Amino acid sequence: MKVLTIIGARPQFIKASVVSKAILDQPGISEVIVHTGQHFDANMSDIFFEQLSIPKPHVQLDIHGGSHGQMTGRMLMEIEGVMLNERPDRVMVYGDTNSTLAGALAAAKLNIPVAHIEAGLRSFNMRMPEEVNRILTDQVSDILFCPTEVAVDNLKQEGFANKPVQMLNVGDVMQDSAMFFAQRAAQPMGKVHAEGFILTTLHRAENTDDPVRLTSIVKALNEINRSIAPVVLPLHPRTRGVVERLGLQLDVQVIDPVGYLEMIWLLQRCGLVLTDSGGVQKEAFFFGKACVTMRDQTEWVELINCGANVLVGAETDLIIDAANRNHGRSVTDPHNLYGGGQASSKIASYLSSPSVSVG
Repeated sequence: MKVLTIIGARPQFIKASVVSKAILDQPGISEVIVHTGQHFDANMSDIFFEQLSIPKPHVQLDIHGGSHGQMTGRMLMEIEGVMLNERPDRVMVYGDTNSTLAGALAAAKLNIPVAHIEAGLRSFNMRMPEEVNRILTDQVSDILFCPTEVAVDNLKQEGFANKPVQMLNVGDVMQDSAMFFAQRAAQPMGKVHAEGFILTTLHRAENTDDPVRLTSIVKALNEINRSIAPVVLPLHPRTRGVVERLGLQLDVQVIDPVGYLEMIWLLQRCGLVLTDSGGVQKEAFFFGKACVTMRDQTEWVELINCGANVLVGAETDLIIDAANRNHGRSVTDPHNLYGGGQASSKIASYLSSPSVSVG
């Protein structure tokens, strides 16, 4: 069994690292890793792979930049060529990026079965490119590795129970990654408050591309930093540019973007997570921290239902109030919402022998 794995974003490499390790432990299965180049930066160097013990891609396509359509189209062409050369038995994709969709479509056109890790997630916001990517990828996949029972239910509501596919709740590979790398956490460069700070991320287009929303969020962050606790904000250059262009003043501790190991260090020591990221919502939960999410929807509704996370949109007063109520609050996982770190081994076992139970 030869599996061709398509990845292109840094979070996908981190998730794929634990799955690839699990695949290596399975007899009769090999993996070819293809990096599309979607998220290309200096941090995607040999040092990045060495620090995280991530298998280096066998194929690098160096496709980045351009519109969503341009990028996806170029990827589709190049990935098809790789598949014709490698002739895999199965293609595996992660999440909801353009690389995910391009890999799934290329495989479907060549009649190669597709396994989708993180299947069934829904924000129910079709304005998000990620929502389009994940829905279309699910439609052409025959194995749907779901991270939660909510994801399974989403697929059932869309009629997948009546299709010739396998829907499997294996748990979330992000929890596997968090548990595996927790002991390697590394302090970021520069001085950061010892602990109890409010770790903030701000990058999603629905916030950064809307001057009204961004202004409201910046106002809230400044007040939280003044009256509740220090705000530590690893700021992406694109968001920094928008803030400067709008003439906004961030009166918080702005630091350079951090790597995964540095992010874990910050998560372990903060008193609250305030974010608009999808992945960071779960990472906060994995490390027992309450989360306030500056979005109108979230794919991780189980975190809302169990009280670990609260949605506040971009309204200044709601953000401040939620930060005040949740700062310093710990959260627990009595129901094992994300599989307890066993998702990777379940995925590898099933790929090696589809008759194996993953329950």
